[in-house]
Amino acid sequence: MPTSRSVVIGVDSSTQSTKAVAVDADTGELLAVGRAPHTVTGSAGARETDPEEWWSALVTAVRAAVRGAGVPAASVTGIAVAGQQHGLVTLGADGRPLRPALLWNDTRSAPQAAALAARLGGPEAWPDRTGSVPVASMTAAKWQWLHEHEPERAAATTGVRLPHDFLTERLCGLAVTDPGDASGTCWYRPGDGTYDPDVLDLIALDSALLPAVAPGGADRVGTLTPAAAEALGLPRTVAVAAGTGDNMAAAVGLGLGGAGLLDHPVVSLGTSGTVFAATRGRPADPALAGFAATDGTRLPLGCTLNCTLAVDRFATLLGLDREDARPGDGVVVLPYLDGERTPDLPHAAGLVTGLRHGTDPRAILGAAYEGAAFTVLRALDRLLGACGLDPAEPAVRDRPLRLIGGGARGATWTETVRRLSGRPLVVPAAEELVALGAAALAAGAVTGADPVALATAWGTGAGEVLPPLTRDDATWDRVAGTLSAAAPALLSGLERS
Repeated sequence: MPTSRSVVIGVDSSTQSTKAVAVDADTGELLAVGRAPHTVTGSAGARETDPEEWWSALVTAVRAAVRGAGVPAASVTGIAVAGQQHGLVTLGADGRPLRPALLWNDTRSAPQAAALAARLGGPEAWPDRTGSVPVASMTAAKWQWLHEHEPERAAATTGVRLPHDFLTERLCGLAVTDPGDASGTCWYRPGDGTYDPDVLDLIALDSALLPAVAPGGADRVGTLTPAAAEALGLPRTVAVAAGTGDNMAAAVGLGLGGAGLLDHPVVSLGTSGTVFAATRGRPADPALAGFAATDGTRLPLGCTLNCTLAVDRFATLLGLDREDARPGDGVVVLPYLDGERTPDLPHAAGLVTGLRHGTDPRAILGAAYEGAAFTVLRALDRLLGACGLDPAEPAVRDRPLRLIGGGARGATWTETVRRLSGRPLVVPAAEELVALGAAALAAGAVTGADPVALATAWGTGAGEVLPPLTRDDATWDRVAGTLSAAAPALLSGLERS
């Protein structure tokens, strides 16, 4: 194979694992995928991972991808990282992590989030300031938790990073982030692209501890350091892009944003469930995260904590395969096993109701799918409304949803979303959209091209169109009624904390 071929590496460093793709920069051909797992520890709301595991997993996955692609190392020209959002990485004087990272789904910071949200004008003022109201997931709340519970470590911190920032810095030696991932901190202002001094003062965070913000995720911020080049087995000349958060990279992989498709809703089914759309508007809804896309457009997003992992837990408890499910048949499950972010119920527990002697265990599992899908789709309706679209209007209802994430590969997930949404679905053929979006960012860093245009030309967002099913209003109304009735009891858990 000629060494003139340009190969770029896109890295998806997610909650549970790292995936790295090797892609032909000219054609978008997926040459190989490398994978490596992470360990998540913690209980009673705690969720942590040693950031050094992310680096080790990145090295393993990238080496596997290059080896699997069968290309010489000299053909690799660029690399970019897309990482799980919101995680708090604290660095010491030696540049190494002082403690395990607090992950996005660590809910211990819920009291700190509520206290922050009440300041600086209250919840209604935060969307205009930082795009989002502080919730337990947001990095600002996690830093405040660290200040209150581990003040010695907070005082010893010489650098604060997001997961993708940490990995990008390990690659190129520079502390840099991008507008997309920075917009998930609640201390960055997407409106003017600066860190908010009032928020930093409020949480006692020195801006000198934060990375510089590159104009976009495809910006070339350096090349591999000697140590990184040796670890990866790649040339030092490999361009390193600023990278971005996982949701922002998925939007790039789908060809959303920039000059690409706008206002096309996306449902992502992973450990968490997310819904987002690329738009030039600035939706201001306290229930949504008003993120920036990595290219400067808007990426309003709703996120639920409990999605595929919670449903898989029900399958394990019932002794069933995850696909061995049937519709709930009167059973309702609210699978809030990690609390919940949307609705904001950080201390809630799972709820099962409607059981009878003759209840089929497969119906309980099916109800878990329904409860998780309902929560995600209800967030989608809120998102559409914030974008000025009426979810009940035929022109909006008939617009296809783009279904991505690990759950999109499961037949039961797909059919449950079709049944509860009543909408056509597009399921992209590409399985690693976050990593492919990161690869487009890497190619942009090498060539200067628009990464969204590159991903569109590569066709990474193309896939099968599934026609709509008749909307299952009975199940929707049953789950909605159960949530409404249970909400006071679920909220009481927050009041007792």
